[in-house]
Amino acid sequence: MAQRKRKETAQDKKRPEAQAYIAGAGTVVDESVTETLKSNFMPYAMSVIVSRAIPEIDGFKPSHRKLLYTMYKMGLLDGPTIKSANIVGRTMQLNPHGDAAIYDTMVRLSEGNGALLHPFVASKGSFGKAYSRDMQCAAARYTEAKLAPISAELFADIEKDTVDFVDNYDATMKEPVLFPVTFPTVLVNANMGIAAGMASSICSFNLKEVCETTIAYIKDEDINIADTLPAPDFSIGGELLYNREQMEKIYETGRGSFKVRGTYVYDKANNCIDIKSIPPTTTTEAIIEKVIELAKAKKITEINDIRDETDLSGLQITVDLKRGTDPEKLMAKLYKMTPLQDSFACNFNVLIASTPRVMGIKEIISEWVAFRSECVRRRVYYKLSKAKDKLHLLKGMQKILLDIDKAIKIVRETANEKDVVPNLMIGFGIDEIQAEYVAEIKLRHLNREYILDRLEDIEKLQKTIEEMQSILDSRSKIKRIIVDELTEVMEKYGAERKTAIVSTYEDDADTDDGPVDDSPVTLFFTRDGYFKKITPQSLRMSGEQKLKDGDKLVQTIEAANDYDLLFFTNAEQVYKSRVADFADGKASVLGDFVAGKLEYDEGESSIYMVATKDYSGFMLFVFDNGRIAKVPLSSYETKTNRKKLIKAYCGKFKLHSVFHFDSDRDIILKSTGGRMLIVNTASIPLKSSKENGGIAVMTQKKGQRIYTVKNYTAGKLENEHRYRTKNLPAAGSLAPSGGASQAKLNL
Repeated sequence: MAQRKRKETAQDKKRPEAQAYIAGAGTVVDESVTETLKSNFMPYAMSVIVSRAIPEIDGFKPSHRKLLYTMYKMGLLDGPTIKSANIVGRTMQLNPHGDAAIYDTMVRLSEGNGALLHPFVASKGSFGKAYSRDMQCAAARYTEAKLAPISAELFADIEKDTVDFVDNYDATMKEPVLFPVTFPTVLVNANMGIAAGMASSICSFNLKEVCETTIAYIKDEDINIADTLPAPDFSIGGELLYNREQMEKIYETGRGSFKVRGTYVYDKANNCIDIKSIPPTTTTEAIIEKVIELAKAKKITEINDIRDETDLSGLQITVDLKRGTDPEKLMAKLYKMTPLQDSFACNFNVLIASTPRVMGIKEIISEWVAFRSECVRRRVYYKLSKAKDKLHLLKGMQKILLDIDKAIKIVRETANEKDVVPNLMIGFGIDEIQAEYVAEIKLRHLNREYILDRLEDIEKLQKTIEEMQSILDSRSKIKRIIVDELTEVMEKYGAERKTAIVSTYEDDADTDDGPVDDSPVTLFFTRDGYFKKITPQSLRMSGEQKLKDGDKLVQTIEAANDYDLLFFTNAEQVYKSRVADFADGKASVLGDFVAGKLEYDEGESSIYMVATKDYSGFMLFVFDNGRIAKVPLSSYETKTNRKKLIKAYCGKFKLHSVFHFDSDRDIILKSTGGRMLIVNTASIPLKSSKENGGIAVMTQKKGQRIYTVKNYTAGKLENEHRYRTKNLPAAGSLAPSGGASQAKLNL
């Protein structure tokens, strides 16, 4: 139980309501921990999610929106830059979280920092660099800023009731709830945030491709997004290792990851490599430090020197090579062993109506189109209302202009000024608003030209009103307006991709790293997916194997450092690696968590490990329903270095267990019905198709399934012929009631 006790303070006594506090002082409230969390933590968590960390459909978090709106109200769309400190100070009228946090937000949105594909803040001075940890921005008093031209698309018609406004924190100003953005900014600029219990990570896409995709979606909702939006695009450039199937999964679910790597140029004259771009998830310092660490550990021996040569012309890391070094082979090593190649994890979590939702690209575009349609509808309705008001005034004036002499006579014969409007209302049958408007007409305007112009204005207004009303009545016309605006944005601000797309199959054909040490090792694999590689010397000196609480060893394999590893998962996939890719371990450590090291998909876990040098033998997949599939291990061998194979086994039936055998042997199956069956794997046909469903081996009654599967050695069971059969499938025989034979089998 959690206890909360309120103590009276001296300040409390000075308050008028102090008596009320004193009355409850000293009371101990018994409250369960769950109730305390609900009343204290949950409101905080929701505040962080809704008001701080997760972007909304306009692509902005509240801190971004408050800063940009302040700059808009300061008139910074046009004119020269002003001191950043001035902007930060003014923004505190909307965002009272301190000048440092506001300035950090401005830095990330700026052109100078380079974090965004299309920055919203034009900057002057040192704003640091997104790709460098040590290149920090100058203080706000030294830098200047204004809104970039593309920011005009954020505020288009914001004064025409396109979005809702709310009070700021002290109710002295109004601020927009969302921006009426004319293009899907939520996809164009990268956005990350960590809330309480959830996070968001949205990669950036090319503006032109996003606009084209949105237009295609508006015209046909059944489009394949990947046809017009091939892959993300980053401000820092680099190369994206493209796998269409993987990308389509991210587009559909909003989750997943892909690899991005830096680009380089080989300078033959100076025998050096100039790295020109890096992944957006790392920094130049992190790469240089890792290379130096590998060089000291003698894992990379081809490098003489590495240094950061970044200057005003842009990023550059220079690597001096030793004579005779193959630059392509070295870069293959650097990609593999350093952050020069890294994964970008996607989590498209966006706030929709204050509710966080992880959405795919098509769903995000759908929500944005709905939001933008409402903005356009509200803008047209606002203009329609203004046009109707103006038409109302002109129609009142029309009645008076038809008989100007009568109007003049009424005004001249009215004794008091306050009676002019009522008398005009009575004389011409118009309302007060119309009469006020007419009474303010200057004498110089009572000429023929003015009268004819006003009558012409009435006709134009009537046509405009009809057009706007037809727009409000037609969803297709609203969508046509959105398409026209997207086309205009695309023509104004569209640019070529900065991140090149490289097929993963091109990347798989990496240059071989050379001969690998073939010294013997012992491999250990646990039920929870931890892997250890221990040398014979270390194993002789080792004590008990350290394991995670509740975990246990399930496989121990004698192998060598040059073996390949195959990790089968519960998602019908195989992840391939090599023993040499794992560092030598000790019995006293937990080992490597394979799912993390090989970057499994979310919710995926290991179920079986195979270590092989020549891909001999076969895999045996035993399913709950008594079917068994036999697949040659060579079916999993690939000519390229592909790291992941999908559809590794049949997903139609629930998998019970997996085995790798070098040759045919006896296995014994036991069902939940108590029956046992001895089967030789030679009786199961070998099929090269990895996802074949195998054959029925042990028949199961309704509600029963395979309970255990074990290797069987002749002689372990009395009367073992009872459990063998010539024909498959078979039901097997009931297990003996005695415990001796079963104890031998450990069934």
